[in-house]
Amino acid sequence: MKLSVIIVNYNVRHFLEQALLSVRNASHGLEVEVWVVDNNSVDDSVAMVQAKFPEVRLIVNQDNPGFAVANNQAIRRSTGTYVLLLNPDTVVEEDTFSKCITFMDAHPDAGGLGVHMIDGAGKFLPESKRGFPTPWVAFCKTFGLSRLFPRSAFFNRYHLGYLDEMETHPVDVLSGAFLFMRRSVLDKIGLLDEAFFMYGEDIDLSYRIVQAGYRNYYFPETTIIHYKGESTKKGSLNYVRTFYKAMIIFARKHFRGRGASGFIFMLQAAIYFRAALSLLSSFFKRIYLPLFDAVLIFTGLLFLKDFWAAYHFQDPGYYDRSVVYFNFPLYTLTWLAGIFFSGGYDRTARLRQIIRGVLFGTVILAAIYGFLEMSYRSSRALILLGTAWALVATVGLRLLLHFLRFGNFRMDRQSAPRLVIVGSAAESKRVQDVLQQIGVQKNFIGTVAPAEEANEDAFFLSNQYQLNEVAEVYKVDEIIFCSKDIPAERIMYWMSRLGPRIAYKTIPEESLSIIGSNSRNSVGELYTVDIYFAIDQPANRRNKRLLDIGLSGLLLVFSPLLWLISYRSAGKLFPQIWSVLRGHSTWVGYAGEDQDAPLPQLKPGIFSPKDGLPAFPLNQQTIRRLNFLYAKDYHLGTDLEIIRKALFRTKRD
Repeated sequence: MKLSVIIVNYNVRHFLEQALLSVRNASHGLEVEVWVVDNNSVDDSVAMVQAKFPEVRLIVNQDNPGFAVANNQAIRRSTGTYVLLLNPDTVVEEDTFSKCITFMDAHPDAGGLGVHMIDGAGKFLPESKRGFPTPWVAFCKTFGLSRLFPRSAFFNRYHLGYLDEMETHPVDVLSGAFLFMRRSVLDKIGLLDEAFFMYGEDIDLSYRIVQAGYRNYYFPETTIIHYKGESTKKGSLNYVRTFYKAMIIFARKHFRGRGASGFIFMLQAAIYFRAALSLLSSFFKRIYLPLFDAVLIFTGLLFLKDFWAAYHFQDPGYYDRSVVYFNFPLYTLTWLAGIFFSGGYDRTARLRQIIRGVLFGTVILAAIYGFLEMSYRSSRALILLGTAWALVATVGLRLLLHFLRFGNFRMDRQSAPRLVIVGSAAESKRVQDVLQQIGVQKNFIGTVAPAEEANEDAFFLSNQYQLNEVAEVYKVDEIIFCSKDIPAERIMYWMSRLGPRIAYKTIPEESLSIIGSNSRNSVGELYTVDIYFAIDQPANRRNKRLLDIGLSGLLLVFSPLLWLISYRSAGKLFPQIWSVLRGHSTWVGYAGEDQDAPLPQLKPGIFSPKDGLPAFPLNQQTIRRLNFLYAKDYHLGTDLEIIRKALFRTKRD
């Protein structure tokens, strides 16, 4: 056997399907065996592989032992002269394997090989070639110097930015997304170090290859798509913690003396530094729009106070200072709360939700006004004038931000993306049917033929060789390639040529999933005839949080009575309420401790869908099914019913 391809999968069935199709195409005429190691996926990945890829050798784990362990399982059982570790969210060209084998055969000094990688927008992924993470290299990466000086051999040795991306070079580190190795070298240096759970295994393996006297090569004569890239979820605390802990393991393993201690200290400091940046970035993304709204509304109220006092009362000092310190903050927060609960801060918010939220806040203020002491009743006119200003300010801010981003003021009349499909007439019709079933709105321009001879058919806009002209003439926003008709090599060619302005997606042969990604910094995108999770809708998320807060308040008020009726141990009530109020937990969450399932994330629950059921043991499959149905069919009444049953059961017990 010439080549063993090993793919470790965890809950990315749709991407895995596309990757295996590309591997099948690249294996024609070669001696290739393909291994898939599934790390306890719950998205039917195993069933898909068994049904669609009977030639694949499958290893099914009953837990998730990590990337290194899973790869080693398949390496030990494989027989190829060469071993390729391949990510499931990749697509290889039809000649990728043959070119890599030819290069390795001609370069006996090559222990490992990496290739030219692009993301889902056609942009080069710098992690295709990397340097060893020495203390200086790690410092430059951690504190952004490598990004400030991307072409510098001094500051950017991590991504080797000074090396031409289209030339073959010996490099230090290869990416684990595509790591092509000589088996004889693995026999000499050993397999992946299982101390690494995720991240760092490729760096460690690359380092050991070089230490053994071999070279790692960056080979750009073939290209692959890596949808997620190294930077996937790089802003998350989990990524920061996992990545830098892997670097610490590497440093402790390979570095010695005072330099090692200093390096480890720097990496530990980097964890806190990057974690702080991540928290600040996440906080700002969530708070910047409400913060701007608050500043605009409050500033406008200050102006209106002075204007109304001078115009209506002919006394600039008519209003007491308490108006500024009590009334105006109350008005501002009430209008912001109205916008929030109206959905005005959702990612897809429309102007009507902003207007509805401000008017709802005004109604609440009118109700509150009657309950305030006379000294705090500033003026109903200020509430009415403030309402008008809040509407103008919040709507105007969104129109301005929309104009800066899109160059128009048609915020509530955004046209559907202009779509072109590249493929045969039959495949184009299939793509349109899938989009219709999913309910995705697109402005379908037409179909581009995969072959030149189809150009005379009136069904097609043109052939694929004129795709650049079609994209320019019709101002195309999105292109869907039919992989049954278009070779992967041509898909990557057009992605790189047309650039990241256009969103690219691919539909595998006989698949109901359309896959793509507009950035290496975000997870892959998916149009699929698949499951809709009601709990993931912003309105349901808000309602669930409101229920958490409201129920916590009621429990505080009636806690003495609840202790007598439902709780034998009074000591656990207040910690639970406090945990829910702080957002550390929710009253109803998933059953069990498995939060890695591909379901919308929830905080740990005080109760779960299995509470209130008969008290007999439930196996893991049943628990997962309960969690799945809870997320899929979620309604506010679902939580209320679960809580009622749970309390009744507790009372009965």
